[in-house]
Amino acid sequence: QVQVMESGGGLVQPGGSLRLSCIVSGLNFDSYDLGWFRRAPEQAPEKELEEVSCIREGDDRLYYSDAVKGRFSISKDSPRNTLYLELNSLKPGDTAVYYCAAGRRFSGGVCPRQSNYWGQGTQVTVSS
Repeated sequence: QVQVMESGGGLVQPGGSLRLSCIVSGLNFDSYDLGWFRRAPEQAPEKELEEVSCIREGDDRLYYSDAVKGRFSISKDSPRNTLYLELNSLKPGDTAVYYCAAGRRFSGGVCPRQSNYWGQGTQVTVSS
């Protein structure tokens, strides 16, 4: 049984930092595309989650959305089956529920977009 569990969210002031962790069990961690996605409070639930940052299986190519490039950093610890996301210089606009996913990319992509296993999410709130 595959399990995906995020942790590390919380309340932080603008300019602050957080580190999110995602432990994936029940599958071959290095054989999947891995990624972080988010849903902002104002986003309609029927809309797709926003891609934040991903690591592609095979060549470990990284992806960052324009909104987080230069501020967030993704990494993984394969022996621990753990995916990380370092969030720095946080802004109120980063407030969202952050989800971790393991799955398969579309051809030419980086982020897992099909056959995904998802966690339940961790809340990040950036506010003074």
